[in-house]
Amino acid sequence: MLVRPGVAMATLPVVLFHVPMRASDVTSGTAATQMDLFWFRQTFDKMLGFLKEPVVVTAKINVSLVALTVMGLISRLWGLCYPRAVVFDEVYYGQFVSLYMKRIFFVDDSGPPFGHMLLALGGYLGGFDGNFLWNRIGAEYSMNVPVWSLRLLPALAGAFCVPLAYQILVELHFSHCAALGAALLILLENSLITQSRFMLLESILIFFILLAVLSYLKFYNLQKHSVKYMGLFTYMLLLATAGLHFWHMIGDQNLSNVSLLCHFLARGLALVIIPMGLYLSFFYVHLALLYRSGPHDQIMTSAFQASLEGGLARITQGQPLEVAYGSQITLRNVLGKPMQCWLHSHTNTYPIRYENGRGSSHQQQVTCYPFKDVNNWWIVKDPGMQQLVVSNPPRPVRHGHIVQLVHGITTRYLNTHDVAAPLSPHSQEVSCYIDYNISMPAQNLWRVEIVNRESDTDVWKTILSEVRFVHVNTSAVLKASGVMFICLYTTIMNNQFTVVFLFQLSGASLPEWGYRQLEVVGEKLSKGYHQSMVWNVEEHRYGKSQEQKEREVELHSPTQMDISKNLSFMAKFTELQWKILTLKNEDTEHKYSSSALDWITMDTNIAYWLHPTSGAQIHLLGNVATWASANAAALVYLCLSLWYLLRRRRKIYDIPEDAWKIWMSAGGICGGGWAVNYLPFFLMEKTLFLYHYLPAVTFQILLIPVVLQHLSDHLCRSVLLKSMFSALMVAWFSSVYFVHCTFSPVTYGQPALSLPELKALRWKDTWNILIRKQ
Repeated sequence: MLVRPGVAMATLPVVLFHVPMRASDVTSGTAATQMDLFWFRQTFDKMLGFLKEPVVVTAKINVSLVALTVMGLISRLWGLCYPRAVVFDEVYYGQFVSLYMKRIFFVDDSGPPFGHMLLALGGYLGGFDGNFLWNRIGAEYSMNVPVWSLRLLPALAGAFCVPLAYQILVELHFSHCAALGAALLILLENSLITQSRFMLLESILIFFILLAVLSYLKFYNLQKHSVKYMGLFTYMLLLATAGLHFWHMIGDQNLSNVSLLCHFLARGLALVIIPMGLYLSFFYVHLALLYRSGPHDQIMTSAFQASLEGGLARITQGQPLEVAYGSQITLRNVLGKPMQCWLHSHTNTYPIRYENGRGSSHQQQVTCYPFKDVNNWWIVKDPGMQQLVVSNPPRPVRHGHIVQLVHGITTRYLNTHDVAAPLSPHSQEVSCYIDYNISMPAQNLWRVEIVNRESDTDVWKTILSEVRFVHVNTSAVLKASGVMFICLYTTIMNNQFTVVFLFQLSGASLPEWGYRQLEVVGEKLSKGYHQSMVWNVEEHRYGKSQEQKEREVELHSPTQMDISKNLSFMAKFTELQWKILTLKNEDTEHKYSSSALDWITMDTNIAYWLHPTSGAQIHLLGNVATWASANAAALVYLCLSLWYLLRRRRKIYDIPEDAWKIWMSAGGICGGGWAVNYLPFFLMEKTLFLYHYLPAVTFQILLIPVVLQHLSDHLCRSVLLKSMFSALMVAWFSSVYFVHCTFSPVTYGQPALSLPELKALRWKDTWNILIRKQ
């Protein structure tokens, strides 16, 4: 029997079993049996040793990383409740936080809801009830607003960007000194400090961007989140980087096909499947939380609105599902951007002649009206019958059926003919037919085409069916040709929300004689599909009164029956995603808006807050020394890379191959990160601000230590040059720290500065440092 040295037999708390062996095994000395016995005894001895020895866990702690994290937390969390007033875009994001607290649906086109939910989480943890009037910058927060809690998560995100910068440089195979320098530059960047100390999204965006880069680098040396759609560009950069890495792997003959497949699947899981799952989960939580109707759901389809508690759901709850002959309906234009409108008519007629001298049919006007009104009601009539009520049993209208649409109040028929529309002479006029006995017969037959049908026998359904009306005589399609630009402003206070609509009708909105309502036309020769040609039934009842007076009373009464109409999550997600991507706010000038070219040299700033009495104020201003150094580093990197490439083309290798790969990899991540987060702004039609540049400049700052280490390692080859270079680095970093301290009063808003001190901070004539009039 084998006994582990140092272990007495008397202390073994075990029973040793005899393993019987066949004579043939003994005599033949079977190697397999002997190996089995040896393995069993070795395993048994190891188990005994494990039981007798204490379990010890050792860990390595990077003190520098811990210190950087602590310094980052101090720089971002110090005096977080100051000022206890609304700071710049807190007036914007605070409204969304209040809507989350109220469970009221909203749409924000700045990005997916993850960032908004994180801000709302801070409010929830602080016990915020959502009751605050977010109506102006500088308004003092009431006692029920947990300012520290609302600003906490952005501040934490900004603080953790400091150690992330350190780890990214380490994963790019740069020295500890270079990684430490990158972290300190992020730590001392005034603009990043300012942006992370308030209820704003940029620090959260930058945190997840850096986290995604670090995760992939660790994955490659061994994956993705987004809170704004600008994070998508960094995601695309990572996909491109992963694709390039995998392309190099394909050429590696040491990797088998199975190994390559595993690498491909791992990258697909980490960079595609998991991010898509997370992205969908953000919207799922968002829609689950915001289940109540509010002002923003008016840009959504009727089906979406009906799925929300209150609002349209309160009006349409229980309506008949199937549209039948005799149904009384309102028709909403599906485009609904940025606000819905309904097919509408009234007793007024088109003028005999328009302002340009063209003549009209002088028939009853048909428009698209942006408010609910009794004149929005229409009756679906069977052309072969005179009755305007629903039979028993109802006869449903199906795809392809021919109908007449009778205006409920005036009982005139929806009509179009070969007469030019008032504002769109290339299209046909749409009217309600009046018989003037002038040889202009009615042309009031319309074919129902269900756009989202599953089969050609589908029934026309309330809310769910999207329908085109094709004129039988001319094949023209009923279309809303007007365009509306609307500014929607929401305030919330004391469990109620107030909506202020500031809207202007432009494009094809009718003149005064048409009450500025939107033009409706018959679009001729239309082979394509556009949402302005599609309508859906929003309100619906089965007509019961054949007499006009009784029917008018019926049309004025509310619709109430009992059928629920719920959309699936994917249907709601698809619609909300489309609205976010296509919704365009009116482009307006702002006092602190700027162009993308102004950002590189920081020729602009943003005044975030001004104390009502003292000279204390907060500005979004970058560290001038750091920004200038970042621009210089980018230029040096570009020039050196081009020089190396030209030399390598001539088979001259100035630096070792390992150093070249590290140099190019770092440039791809840092320089590429700057490019993808900056250059797209030149293509965007939106109001731009300096804070949009912060993700890009973060990557550019990371490039500074990359270039400095490269210069030190490969260009400063003598001891004297290295000493001079080190002295320059000390002087340079001292200037970075000096600028940081100089602008700290307007970074943190305290202490208050005197008039001469404020004027001394105006290093550029383009900076708008606020000087209070004496």
